[in-house]
Amino acid sequence: MKQSVLVLAGVLIIAAMAALGTHPMRAQDGPSATESGGAAVTPTRSYAGKVAAPDFPAGLDWINVDHPLTFSELRGKVVLLDFWTYGCINCIHIIPDLKRLEKEFPNELVIIGVHSAKFKNESNTGNIRYIVQRYEIEHPVVNDKDFQIWNAYGAEAWPTTMLIDPTGKVLGLYAGEGVYEVMQPIIQGMIRQFDAQKLIDRTPIKLSPELEKRAESLLSFPGKVLADPAGKRLFISDSNHNRIVVADLDTYEIKAVIGNGQEALKDGDYATASFFRPQGLALSGDTLYVADTENHAIRAVDLKAQTVKTVAGTGAQARGPNPGGVAILTPLNSPWDVVFVNGILYIAMAGPHQLWAYDPKAETIKPYAGSGREGLQDGALPDAQLAQPSGIASDGKVLYFADPEASAIRSADLNPNGQVKTIVGTGLFDFGDMDGTGDAVRLQHALGVTVGPDGKLYVADTYNSKIKVIDPATRESKTLFGKDSGLRDGTDPQFYEPGGLNYADGKLYIADTNNNAIRVADLKTGQVQTVKFPNPEMLKAPSAQSAQTASQPDVPDNEYTGDIVQLGAVKAGPGTGKIVLNIHLPEGYEFNDIAPFTLHVNQGGDVLKVAPADNDLSMPEPKMPVSVPVTLKEGQTTLKLDADVYYCESVNKNLCFPARLRLVMPLTVSADGGSEIAVDYTIVPPKAPQNTLGQ
Repeated sequence: MKQSVLVLAGVLIIAAMAALGTHPMRAQDGPSATESGGAAVTPTRSYAGKVAAPDFPAGLDWINVDHPLTFSELRGKVVLLDFWTYGCINCIHIIPDLKRLEKEFPNELVIIGVHSAKFKNESNTGNIRYIVQRYEIEHPVVNDKDFQIWNAYGAEAWPTTMLIDPTGKVLGLYAGEGVYEVMQPIIQGMIRQFDAQKLIDRTPIKLSPELEKRAESLLSFPGKVLADPAGKRLFISDSNHNRIVVADLDTYEIKAVIGNGQEALKDGDYATASFFRPQGLALSGDTLYVADTENHAIRAVDLKAQTVKTVAGTGAQARGPNPGGVAILTPLNSPWDVVFVNGILYIAMAGPHQLWAYDPKAETIKPYAGSGREGLQDGALPDAQLAQPSGIASDGKVLYFADPEASAIRSADLNPNGQVKTIVGTGLFDFGDMDGTGDAVRLQHALGVTVGPDGKLYVADTYNSKIKVIDPATRESKTLFGKDSGLRDGTDPQFYEPGGLNYADGKLYIADTNNNAIRVADLKTGQVQTVKFPNPEMLKAPSAQSAQTASQPDVPDNEYTGDIVQLGAVKAGPGTGKIVLNIHLPEGYEFNDIAPFTLHVNQGGDVLKVAPADNDLSMPEPKMPVSVPVTLKEGQTTLKLDADVYYCESVNKNLCFPARLRLVMPLTVSADGGSEIAVDYTIVPPKAPQNTLGQ
């Protein structure tokens, strides 16, 4: 009965919005949904809605807040619902618009992300949390995995944004990109109208951001990787650190870091250049080409001169049909991967669902394959339909590319008069995890492809967290590595949404995106190992490399997501002192040498102070004890230490465990105390542990 009420509400809302002149893009695939490029809204003079917004169903998972929200507590706020799914490029494109609106209307507007998943993998709340961290989304997000909210509001496309007035009534919807330009004047008008009636509540809502819970790591969501056997180099797109890492191919010693970590489009030397979530990499001589995805640009790194230069793109996202032209004057749209063949840089341009070609000599760029319509349709290069191409490779004869929204692997002839052909994949809403041949094969949002020496294709089957091998001649697909998502090395490895891979000299180098790691698979032995950098200090997080002027904020006990452990009282003397934390592991266990140990000391009022530069420690394979300098003043407080610890069995080093701890103890600072606060704690492994770290 409840479902019928929600469906009926959706019908009423659609009718009301039709009267307001809104035009949502309709689904083309039955009850499923499609992605939308844009549908205009014509606002009326009144900014008051007419239909009560259905409240959020109970029992759904919420992110970035500590409890499910209701419209009764949102009364007095302008509410914008963002219906999205995290693999959708159009949904990614509007995130900057949403952040801009939040910044402009911080106390009047509440944005709620309604995540209605297209792919099965996207319906997992844990996976959504990673995406919220990856794209630094700070507004509340609800996991609408069964499309309850979607159906209640009559949404039909990704992305769809819905405006609700401060009295809880729906004004209208907008389907597509360009959200800021459409919504800003309407929100402004709505605030003005309801402010005049004293109906705006500017009390901030309480948030519990995922960003504050994420431990720092050496790499942050690395998207792509490129091996250079001739130069003995390994190039890594450290995407969320906005930089390129160069390591020795044999020892993995960090040789250089390209980019200062800032989200910007700035040329210059390695230390001053800036990127914004770079992805694909391609090498031509001493030039490294970078798909600077969220800058909508192609960058060229001169590896001898150690400089970065923008060679294509303006920094602005292209919208609508784009014929190309002078490269540096042509706006691009989410270039995701690149490959250099016969003097031309071919680009998997995810945004317009096309492949593009950049000619470095002529300094021109233009579409190469794809009509710009999203779909899975073979045919002549300019007529074929692609679906968010995000990985590209070549054997020198043809281009191979991953079309993730169709869960397909396809080819495009290098002859401009050639064809686009599908190797595996059958449709925009056909996905799964099935080995086999031809149309029986199912992948799930594969993002990466590389060519092996035997002409076979190795594929990062991203949402299945697997590495697969596909024969383009026979169309046969087999699982090579992986099963459930996790982090495990050896001959039975696990990955977590790998986004890119590259073949070189019998090995696969894999960007294991959600594990924040680079993995190496030896195709001869079947062994997978996680890269360990011998000089990790070179990869200090960009935020820590700069001023180190601020530490992570303290998280209240009721928002802390780990285990809270009460310890005995401790004592110290006033003045300068230190906390000495000694975490013990039982016999048969050792600290993980990849995932970092992190420590945050909560401030203790006036009694205990920690300088920001001394707080928020992060280190792989920690050497206990760990010390933190503090300043102490006579009085009493509660000492709270937040520690993230990763440890493994000493014999079976592939079996690892996380421990997220808040160690709590009463602290008295008096004249008879010493200068050292000693804290000892022994971890007790779980009796029935999970098999992996990172599931």
